[in-house]
Amino acid sequence: MSNLDRQAALTVCGGRGFVVAEPVRELLSPRHVQLGESTEVRRLLPNLGRRMVGAWAFVDHYGPDDIAEEPGMQVPPHPHMGLQTVSWLHEGEVLHRDSTGSLETIRPRELGLMTSGRAISHSEESPRPHARFLHGAQLWVALPEAHRHVEPHFQHHADLPQVTAPGLTATVILGELDGAASPGTTYSPLIGADLALAAGTETSIPLEPDFEYAVLAMSGEAHVDGVPVLPGSMLYLGCGRTELPLRATSDAGLMLLGGEPFEEEIVMFWNWIGRSQQDIEEAREAWMNGTRFGEVKGYDGAPLPAPELPATPLKARGRVR
Repeated sequence: MSNLDRQAALTVCGGRGFVVAEPVRELLSPRHVQLGESTEVRRLLPNLGRRMVGAWAFVDHYGPDDIAEEPGMQVPPHPHMGLQTVSWLHEGEVLHRDSTGSLETIRPRELGLMTSGRAISHSEESPRPHARFLHGAQLWVALPEAHRHVEPHFQHHADLPQVTAPGLTATVILGELDGAASPGTTYSPLIGADLALAAGTETSIPLEPDFEYAVLAMSGEAHVDGVPVLPGSMLYLGCGRTELPLRATSDAGLMLLGGEPFEEEIVMFWNWIGRSQQDIEEAREAWMNGTRFGEVKGYDGAPLPAPELPATPLKARGRVR
């Protein structure tokens, strides 16, 4: 899943200037974005009040949607660069194809990790036939300068490590939590974990004080450090914590996202992350000319055209975070 916004804006993110160095409780409300004919997503990052959490630069939450009589997710071929995409499902399946030749069906609590590096293109669709419900999250991780031109590749991990406690099962998606490490490749210190809480559970999980964190609510009713977090919202927590109290009043699903604050400033536009407007202009030209990003074979449909770049240069627009 990707950014299909035809009015995409050039956005500057990253840098330590806006990182909160102490624990906070900052509730982020989503922006609702239509993705194709039958899928609406709730976009939490980038957000008007918060652009990144560690290297996590983009977060969409979608569903649960009843797609029994609908086509479900239908995202035509489109390009990426300078990032990793993380596909995470609680219900349903997504068929991934990309220009390296990868073809994989991603199922609930399996990691689909695509590293775009210098350039890749891919498509995502609900299989035919498909499950009745679709529910999940799509996330991007910004690649640091030293690795943003790596060769594109795709990883699928069906078995991920877990950390358990009474009433809690934490699946480690990326990075390391309480000694359990994901097999997914990372390029900066970060954590992504799926937290399943049983009703009535009161517990806490260990955190790294040098990381900044946020929690995305997927389902159910839960309190994060005393704050009720409803499904489709995200609580930004800042830095400086060594543990995070959790309480579930019903069965609940959360996603813990965190990492070392991302030092570099990045430029985001549509489905690309670069370091300058020139990077974005060159990527757009390459995609529209059919070069650099490769071809997605097997998808029944045309690739997505790139949106127009804003007429005003980035340096004159101001760097809104």
